[in-house]
Amino acid sequence: METVSTNTAFGGTQGVYRHDSRETGTEMRFSVFVPDHAEGAKLPIVWYLSGLTCTHANATEKGEYRRTCAELGLIFIAPDTSPRGEDVPDDEAYDFGQGAGFYVDATEAPWARHFRMRSYIETELPALIAAEFPMADMERQSITGHSMGGHGALTIALRNPDRFRSVSAFAPIVSPLNCLWGHKALTGYIGADRSVWRDYDACALVEDGARVSAILVDQGGADNFLDEQLKPHLLEEACTKAGIPLTLTIRPGYDHSYYFISTFMDNHLRWHAERLG
Repeated sequence: METVSTNTAFGGTQGVYRHDSRETGTEMRFSVFVPDHAEGAKLPIVWYLSGLTCTHANATEKGEYRRTCAELGLIFIAPDTSPRGEDVPDDEAYDFGQGAGFYVDATEAPWARHFRMRSYIETELPALIAAEFPMADMERQSITGHSMGGHGALTIALRNPDRFRSVSAFAPIVSPLNCLWGHKALTGYIGADRSVWRDYDACALVEDGARVSAILVDQGGADNFLDEQLKPHLLEEACTKAGIPLTLTIRPGYDHSYYFISTFMDNHLRWHAERLG
């Protein structure tokens, strides 16, 4: 791991780091905010997964999380959304290829070699964090994300209930099986067999028996993608049938942007902090 930059913020350290990933076969960058803490202290972690077209920088620069993380003693980690580089396959559209990894392990050519964001987030990056940040308490982790990253947060938490104490999302894609973004990404990355898609669909995972203790979701009421792509009512229906407590709040007037995310970031961090202890 190499340090790209560090800045002092709210008494803590905001860093950006790079490393050569064995999963993606590329250089990967991510950001970590570590609040001020006593020597030897162990701090809980909140993972934040970004949406389509984003890198680690979007949340790092516009997420407005540092004040609350400094107050509550939370480490905040923001990975990239996909592998990148001249030798990495790409697509002209914004919703496929670089910047649109969908947190899957691709199996279709030419994507399978590099697009392994599921294994990167679930296995490789946590091991790197544990090795390089001794203050990170790997026994106390939570996860959140936005849009495509909300899809990533929900599916990763549902597949790994013993790792995460809580999960939330901002305007998540709750069911790639039932939206055009999902159809395009999952067909391209893992093929046409829709039964395989279920491992990457939060609603399908819940229907198939995956469970978490509770879910928090905020959704902008003025979000242009609400009806065609996001469809939070599908998650509400799945959680109701499964008995999973879901707090879904539609925020009138808010869109899909970081104006929306930054407004409610404090709420989500405090919700996670209560469950992280």
